[in-house]
Amino acid sequence: MKLKFLGIAALLMIFSCKTEETKVSATSDEKLTAFVNPFIGTDGPGNTYPGATTPYGMVQLSPDIGIGGWDRIAGYFYQDSIITGFSHMHLTGTGAGDLYDILVMPTNSKFSERIPENNHKPFSAFSHDKEVASPGYYSVRLLDYDIKAELTATPRTGIQRFTFPKDSLSQIHVDLGYALNWDKATNTHIKVVNDSVIEGYRKSTGWAKDQRVYFVMKFSKAFKDFEILEGGEEVPANEITAKNTKIILNYETTSEEQIVVKTGVSSANIEGAYASLETEAPDFNFENYRENADDIWEKELQKIKIETPDSNQKSVFYTMMYQSMLAPTLLSDPNGNYKGANDSIEHANGFNRYDTFSLWDTFRAAHPLYTIIQQERVPDFIKSMLAHYQETGLLPVWSMQGNETNMMLGYHSVPVIVDAYFKGFDFDANLAYEACKASAMTSTRKIDVFAEKGYVPAEEKEGDWSVSKTLEYAYDDWCIAMFAKDLGKEDDYQYFLKRSGYWKNTYDSKTSFFRAKDKNGQFIAGFNSKDYSDYFSESNAWQYYWFVPQDIPGLIKTTGGEERFTQKLDSMFSLHPTEDDKLPIFSTGMIGQYAHGNEPSHHVAYLYDYIGKPSETQKLVRQILNEQYKNEPNGHCGNEDCGQMSSWYIFSSMGFYPVNAAQGTYMLGAPLFESAEINLPGGKKFNIKTSNFTDGNLFVANVKLNGEDLDRAYITHDEIVDGGELLFEMSKKPVDKVLKTPKPNTIY
Repeated sequence: MKLKFLGIAALLMIFSCKTEETKVSATSDEKLTAFVNPFIGTDGPGNTYPGATTPYGMVQLSPDIGIGGWDRIAGYFYQDSIITGFSHMHLTGTGAGDLYDILVMPTNSKFSERIPENNHKPFSAFSHDKEVASPGYYSVRLLDYDIKAELTATPRTGIQRFTFPKDSLSQIHVDLGYALNWDKATNTHIKVVNDSVIEGYRKSTGWAKDQRVYFVMKFSKAFKDFEILEGGEEVPANEITAKNTKIILNYETTSEEQIVVKTGVSSANIEGAYASLETEAPDFNFENYRENADDIWEKELQKIKIETPDSNQKSVFYTMMYQSMLAPTLLSDPNGNYKGANDSIEHANGFNRYDTFSLWDTFRAAHPLYTIIQQERVPDFIKSMLAHYQETGLLPVWSMQGNETNMMLGYHSVPVIVDAYFKGFDFDANLAYEACKASAMTSTRKIDVFAEKGYVPAEEKEGDWSVSKTLEYAYDDWCIAMFAKDLGKEDDYQYFLKRSGYWKNTYDSKTSFFRAKDKNGQFIAGFNSKDYSDYFSESNAWQYYWFVPQDIPGLIKTTGGEERFTQKLDSMFSLHPTEDDKLPIFSTGMIGQYAHGNEPSHHVAYLYDYIGKPSETQKLVRQILNEQYKNEPNGHCGNEDCGQMSSWYIFSSMGFYPVNAAQGTYMLGAPLFESAEINLPGGKKFNIKTSNFTDGNLFVANVKLNGEDLDRAYITHDEIVDGGELLFEMSKKPVDKVLKTPKPNTIY
């Protein structure tokens, strides 16, 4: 998901060949965290951050450049050369400029220059050759102060260690008024508890309209004295409440003296922030926290083990694993309390409450991936969505920090919930169905008009997205229909099944595209299939044509049959933009009209499987894997989007992908690696192996599942999680054959 965002100009630019079947080793002493490169996506359009966090953690402690703009949505941009501080919360790979809460910056008397571009905040130059990032750890030398800053984290705390030179005026700045991009502080509070503890809160508005972060900050060394400031002016007090507050803690330091700062947070109250520190960071042993964070990440990465001699491929894969686990994020504190989407303090009873659900992006591949490698967390993810429903009456659309942003479209909590239901995860199915149905029957976001007319009529306004809404609402309704059928709700099944076919109502047989209609059912004039008009969400008519994952056979028939569908699909990947085409910021990773940098295209290469041309899928997927992902800062071709871009890579590099995210099936491609091993609960393993694997053999001659030839172009979820072996027999030449594909209106 990308949002149009006006940036500010940058201040400173200051495999070995094997013919036999490959094997997966059962054990390995190799540390997988060593292959993770958190800098992937920090340059170019990726919008990722390099700082310290734990899997799905509440805290994302990371450096901020301190200058706003699209390139610095995540606070950091690799091309820049200054750091303004380290804030505790960041979004990963989005187009939304929010969070950046609780900025901390160490300084001393060596440097005092200020610049308007970062609102006259303290800053320092830095160099990438004195910067390190790994899972759960970040360090950098602040060159102007000669201070080494190190960051690590637990799920709900951030721990910083600053190594100072000798100086009589070393300082630690804690800035609650600091804001960037869309974020703006509305009310902040600082209280000096004693000479080594401060507490407070930062309330803010931005993309999340009512964000609350309560914090407690403890210091390993008592400060000599302090200055409290409001709006830049010193205030003689131990406690202050205002919009723009800051505290400067003064120290005298010796050479190489280290001060550790640990910060516990809660969205509910100060008591929760204290509980975060007490349960997760009771002492000041920075190295222990760093090692623990690395161990936690290592355990997660070990869930999939790949075999490849290509170290760059290995780094990309394990970085994608890492980035797939940066969202959703914890919302509840150790006491179970959190700021609810109804703006009240709520309690999560018996589960961890999560938020940061970028569902327009992540329903496609990230959440299906979680049902394989995050089986222990999926119930809490679903219960969190149901909690949001109980708090607001609707399921989340794009929620964060206990707020509904209503960004993007669809009601894509539905496929996530329905997928989890059919895969057997534990949650209240009746409540879940109630929530799904309510979200499809609301009068908001033109859903009622869609239900009445069978399409969403176009309006002349920015963000109309009427064609995209029609297609996406129809898909979500199909998911509800399958849910209703399994629960024995026949009337609802028939009703939502009918609505799931409304995608046909915007099809124009003359142009062979889905087109916007007015309220009278007439197509809007002036159609150009390559235009990025307001009738399509961040896309054009080419990119949205393929979004009928619930009925690909029906789409093929509507297009005019397999031959016509093949021609159109071929054109999708060969109709390249011209110099005169006006491409928006989210049209990246282009292959013809295919745009891998944005989510609507993500399943399209796999559609050749449905027309007996799997070699085309194999060729295109390999091209995307090799060209659109790199082991470098500019390694993402588009916004990483809270795990979706990464999850596409993880699935596709193993040789399969969920075209219909709620059907329990994965369409086959071709593996990028010689072998992979998915480690599942209960000691089960699903092995992906190859024979005749070489760099030139990118096609698949035959596939075997548990020793038997596979006569279909897909495998099922149950076949993966039950454990087993998937063998791809590779070939240098394309081998096309008609294979069975998933039946519409069937869950596997």
